Order: sequence, then C-alpha cells, then structure tokens
Amino acid sequence: MKLMSAYVDIKLSRYCGLGQTPRNVDREIVHVFVYHSVWSDCVSSIPQDALKLIRMSEILEEKYELFSSDSPWLSDIVAEPQVPLIFEEDGMRPGKLYRVLSLFSGCGGMDLGFEGNFIASSKSFAEDSKYIEKKLNEDWVLLKGTQFQTVFANDILPEAKNVWLENMKRYGYHHDVYHCESIVDLVKMHQQGAHIFPDNIDLVTGGFPCQDFSVAGKRLGFSSQKDDMGKKRADDKPSEENRGRLYFWMKQVIDITKPKIFVAENVKGLVNLGDVKDIIQKDFASADGNGYIVLNPQVLHAADYGVPETRERVIFIGIRRNALRPNVLRALEKDRIDENYNPYPRPTHAHHIKSSQLLPPVCTRDVLKHLKEPIFSEDPSQQVYSKAKFLANGSQGQVEIKLDGLGPTIRSEHHGNIEFRRLSSEHGGKHTEELSAGMTERRLTPRECALIQTFPPDYKLVITNKNGRAPHVSSSGAYKVVGNAVPPVLAFHIAMRLNQLWPIYFER
Repeated sequence: MKLMSAYVDIKLSRYCGLGQTPRNVDREIVHVFVYHSVWSDCVSSIPQDALKLIRMSEILEEKYELFSSDSPWLSDIVAEPQVPLIFEEDGMRPGKLYRVLSLFSGCGGMDLGFEGNFIASSKSFAEDSKYIEKKLNEDWVLLKGTQFQTVFANDILPEAKNVWLENMKRYGYHHDVYHCESIVDLVKMHQQGAHIFPDNIDLVTGGFPCQDFSVAGKRLGFSSQKDDMGKKRADDKPSEENRGRLYFWMKQVIDITKPKIFVAENVKGLVNLGDVKDIIQKDFASADGNGYIVLNPQVLHAADYGVPETRERVIFIGIRRNALRPNVLRALEKDRIDENYNPYPRPTHAHHIKSSQLLPPVCTRDVLKHLKEPIFSEDPSQQVYSKAKFLANGSQGQVEIKLDGLGPTIRSEHHGNIEFRRLSSEHGGKHTEELSAGMTERRLTPRECALIQTFPPDYKLVITNKNGRAPHVSSSGAYKVVGNAVPPVLAFHIAMRLNQLWPIYFER
C-alpha cells in the first residue's frame, strides 16, 4: 500500500514504543490522519517516526472497531478510502467547534455533508474553489472539513445505522453516537428523567419523514396512517405520534437542547399541500417559548449546487433569537434579507438560473463514467442491481437515465421502480455505443444511485456480516437508505454557508 502522506497529531502522556499496546489509551487522544492513494508517493518517503505512529494506529484498529465487517473495501474509482483515519476517545476533534445533534439521520447524507472531508466530482466545484482540500485526479477532488461534529445521530432503520457507522467511524465516530430508537420514544424517555440528549448542542439537523408529503406518495400529510416506526398506526395510538407529525417531535428536541440553529429538510411537495408549510414554520418558531426566528423555507434544487440529479427539497432554517447579535436579528426580521446575512447557500451551477457566472450542471456521465459493469466490478455495491423486468406501461422507473443530463430523483421505495442504467434497443434504449459493445439492459446499481446522490465512491453500502451468512446491508436496504438521503454535496454547501456566518451571527 502506498501512502501519500501521514499527518499525525499525537497526545499521549506516556509513549510505550513500537508494537506495544499503549497504556491508559482510554484516557488519551490518538489522532492519526493517513491518506491513501494510487497516485501517491512511495512509503519510503514517510519519516520513520510517522511510520511508528501508523503502526500504533493499526494496533488500535481492533479496539476502536474501525472496520467491523468482513466486507472488503473495494471501488472501481479509487484504490483506497480518501478519508482521514482518526482514533479518538471522546471530545471535539481538532478543527471542530460546533456540536451537531442529527435526527432522522439515515445513512449519513446530511451528516457527511456537515462533516466535510469527502470525495466529490471535480465538476461539482470550481477549480479554484476554497472548499477543495486537494485534487485527486481530473475527475475527483477531496473536500475540506467543516467545523461541525456530530455528537448524536438517530434513525429507526437498522440498515441506515449500519451504513452510517461503517463509513462515519473512519472519521472517529463510535457506535454509541447512533441511536435506533424512535424520536417519540427518545423524547418520552427524556421527559421521564433520563439523560438522552447531549449537552451544549449548537445545531440540530433533521430530514423528517417525507412520504406523507411526497407527490409520489398518498399525500396524507398530518393524517398519516403510519406510526413513528413506519408501521400501520394502531387505533389506540395517539394521532400526534403518526409519521406525518414527527416534525413536531423534532421541535420538542429543539425545545430540550436549545441549539443556536436548526435545519429541517423535506420534499418540495410539502410546500404545495394546503397550509402545511405555514403550520410547520409556525410550530418550529414556537420552540423554546417562541424563541426562534424561522426564515421563509426555501426550495433548493440539488442540481443548482453541483448534484447530477433532479431533486428538489424544502429547507427550514431556524435561529435562536436571544443568541443573535442585535444587528443580525434586525436584518433577519426584514421581509428581504440582505445576502450578507442569508443562511441559504447561493447556487453554484446554472441549472434553474442561467448565468455565465455559474458552472454548467453536472451530468450523470461525469460521476458514472469510470464504473465497471457489475459482472466485472469488485465493488459489492456495484455488483448487484434490481432484476425487476421492464414494463411497457409507462409506470415509474421504466426509462433509462440520460448520461448527458441530470439523473432521476433517487427514491427510497424500491419496488421495481429504480430507473434503468440502459434499456435494450427493443425497449427503446438510446445508448447505442454501449449496446453495440455488448452491454446489456439493466437497472441502476446501488453504487450508481449513490454517486448520482453525490455520495463518495468510497462510501460502503452493500455490506456483508462478519460471519458471512447474511447481508449486513442488502442491496434492497442500500437502495432504500440512499434514496432517503440528503445529497451530501448539497448538505456540504448548507454547512459551509452556516460555517461562514456563525461568527457573524453570534458572539464568541
């Protein structure tokens, strides 16, 4: 294995020497950055002291369960994970200032965006972007880290937790950060005296369930027939605990933790569902005794931010009034907010807004072109795909993607409605060069769906259990959690905008 560089920040009260287990490691912080790359320098160029510390990090891998599954890390695009390997017992990592409580976390789209330091398409950012840590090759860049750190994550889906932990622990996150209980149960436990939520929360994020507001669903909204666990609601289940009202439980977490800012996300369809948007905005503003100013929610088009996908999401941003500088509070209360104080990120790509000052939209070819066909791939998430047959009835998912345009909206409900990577000529396929080369009709793989959503190519999705008997995360589970996710690149833009405004909004 070649190592491009090893950046090591060690804080140990005693150094035990090479090959020995460090004493009192539970009370020490070991922070090791090791970047791996096929384009790297030789291992011989690394100082011997750094090699000793890398060896120490290997000793600690088993203790910190850095890689819990037997599923090997394999990718068609990069040879090694492009993330820092961080071993840390507790506390905030170097460069991290703001504590994030993440609700409805899923497999980590929003959390990865707020973490930063992940691979993205070079087409998603300008060449001279201040957000780029380094250029990996012509097609991929490594983004800089943010100043946010997740201290609590939550979702009810076990497969979402498995994917989140398998990937986020490479940044130093331990398994006890993620909680699989319902938000309703967590709030009730808090009300009964349990210490559930961490102290000193700066930011709360949450993509509360969208199925009841989605145009693709039944649009029952607040009258959802599903409960907080996504199951059919029993007759004796209180109506405020149904899936369509879980945003209100997010509001109660805001009541409890009193963050300076919260960010809530949902589908665009919510905006057009009667007065639902206004009700949710008013309820969020009432948190902590009407203590928050909730800006008019904005519909963000993912393609406007370098995501090669047709995906529109409504974003609510609330800011605690008594934490703001007085001049900022006055600016945010105006009908038209000065751009210097607007927390919504400015578009970077010319999709809905046509301007020569913006970058051209990213297309699916940009992120998929280096993938191998499933039969030749070594990536478990690229080897599998839905075998649902083509239906000539015009139903959802019976089209092939446009390689020179945006990808379809990646959805979570996987019932044979995942779009086709290519159709056969018999079914109207237009990717003639691929068909002439012998490539067959098939639907998108979980890896392809994830890349369209801007998850990095080293993000593990289909994962095998240690015992090898059953999937740790199946292909169906991978489709589901990827479709539920916020595109990481979109979340990254929101995070970096808030990062920029934080010292302007608040006193230190």
